Amino acid sequence: MRKAARAAGEKSAALVPVKDIKPLTGYVRGGCSPVGMKKQFPTFIDETAGLFDSIAVSAGERGLQILLAPGDLARYIGARFADLTDN
Repeated sequence: MRKAARAAGEKSAALVPVKDIKPLTGYVRGGCSPVGMKKQFPTFIDETAGLFDSIAVSAGERGLQILLAPGDLARYIGARFADLTDN
């Protein structure tokens, strides 16, 4: 979470409590997707996603995914690539 906070320019980051997921995002737990959120949230994609031709992300419903190029996803949702993982 430290790297995510750093990418966002914040001191810390925390997960959204489960009870707040649907009112905040419009999605049920397990179906959250960066595509089609009720509100635009700052979104970061790990920089290693750029190594792949396509990545899978939630399509907004449990069990459904979409494949798309990382750059296309970033442009569509206004995301930034950042170092988010520990080596």
